[in-house]
Amino acid sequence: MRGVTPVLTGEGRPGHLALTFDDGPDPASTPRFLAELDRLGWRATFFMLGSLAALAPGLVEEVMSAGHEVALHGHSHVNHLARTPWAVLEDVRRARATIGGITGSAPRWIRPPYGVLSGASVVAARRERLGIVLWSAWGRDWTETASAVSVADEVDRHLALTTPGSGPTVLLHDSDCTSAPGSWRAALGALPVLAERWGGRYQVGTVSEHLDRGGAGG
Repeated sequence: MRGVTPVLTGEGRPGHLALTFDDGPDPASTPRFLAELDRLGWRATFFMLGSLAALAPGLVEEVMSAGHEVALHGHSHVNHLARTPWAVLEDVRRARATIGGITGSAPRWIRPPYGVLSGASVVAARRERLGIVLWSAWGRDWTETASAVSVADEVDRHLALTTPGSGPTVLLHDSDCTSAPGSWRAALGALPVLAERWGGRYQVGTVSEHLDRGGAGG
């Protein structure tokens, strides 16, 4: 049975970094991330919204075909603390059914909207056999003033504060559906900057690889 205890900071195996993206898929931006990740030879986990996945099922399949992992960010991007326990459960179930139906496999992971956990979040994850994963570092790439360099600087600042000897999980966004318009470009531009800075410091991959739960996929 999959673990359901929240991995609050996404700390995984040493030398490995789980690269994650929230709020997609978006036909205007996600394909550009796929192209850059392919160029860099990196794999990542995309925490998708069921409502957007339903609008672009072919793009979800494209993410999978490129070797990345698809996980859940809920069906709608609503803070779980603002919802009833039943509404949270129904939202998670709907996202799981939608995304699992597209990928053909059961998702393994969920990250609640805004990374805000409630008791209902944990119960819903347990009932749907999902592990909860937040992050160790983020790039503040959702802001209007974000740039490729500011995002990379923010990620590296957080990485310097992570637990020595453990691998981090990095949060970026491949969509601006809840962010400043066009802000995804800062995250996209940060990827080659981070690759140059990190050199061979990390093996970049999916959450499942990071937490030793298998390979990419649903």
